[in-house]
Amino acid sequence: MALDFTVKDVMHRVVVKFVHAFLPNAKKPYNLKAVHQQELDIHGIASKAEMYNIGISPMVIEEGLTAGMKLINYLVADGYRIKTPLFNLKIRVPGEYEGTETRLPDGVQPTVRLQTSAAFREYIRERVKVEFDGVDSSDGLIGEALDEATGLVDECATMGNIITLHGYGLKVEADDAHKGGIGLFFVGPSGDPIPARVLAVNAPRTLKALVPTGLSAGTEYSLRIVTQSSAKGHHMNKELRVVNSEFTLTAVN
Repeated sequence: MALDFTVKDVMHRVVVKFVHAFLPNAKKPYNLKAVHQQELDIHGIASKAEMYNIGISPMVIEEGLTAGMKLINYLVADGYRIKTPLFNLKIRVPGEYEGTETRLPDGVQPTVRLQTSAAFREYIRERVKVEFDGVDSSDGLIGEALDEATGLVDECATMGNIITLHGYGLKVEADDAHKGGIGLFFVGPSGDPIPARVLAVNAPRTLKALVPTGLSAGTEYSLRIVTQSSAKGHHMNKELRVVNSEFTLTAVN
């Protein structure tokens, strides 16, 4: 299936900033991070139709996207492989087997593999211009969150299991006067921070924490680190420093 956009000659511009490298295998001091537009849901996507000269009513687009996503959900769950102009999607079952099994091993569940299409990768390669905009001035960064129970990144947090954060300026510490307010917190829709009581690893670029068991399953939480350490890790600030994640994690059992 060919990728066909209504506006064929458009060139896209993505602004990027240098951010301090945070992954353990980093060989250079900086990575590039896209300065994203606001996050869009299906309604938000549809509302942009007129901007890109899409000659279909935003309401029709929203209804179609919603119905299409629901249909894809059912079809993939039934074992169909889905091929679209943007992505390919299929179910897979992990593990190795003798060939005589009649059930999956305990703890093994079907998973879904999503891969961007070759046509879309080519479109991005040809049509996206990257504009450099200096070094990010954020006082710390939560770069990614790996849920150790599922292996998923920036998607979920399994309650009672370990989550690993990579970033910079993450170390949680404070002097005696500020110790009561520091920590790693999960912040839900109410805005009330729920602390992670156990930090198994507490380093400037890596935090390993036990996900609180009191989260609400299915609810999205952002992450917040409150610390007095400096982002560069060389000294203690006079006041507390707050680092918020730019993504949310869905709490799961």
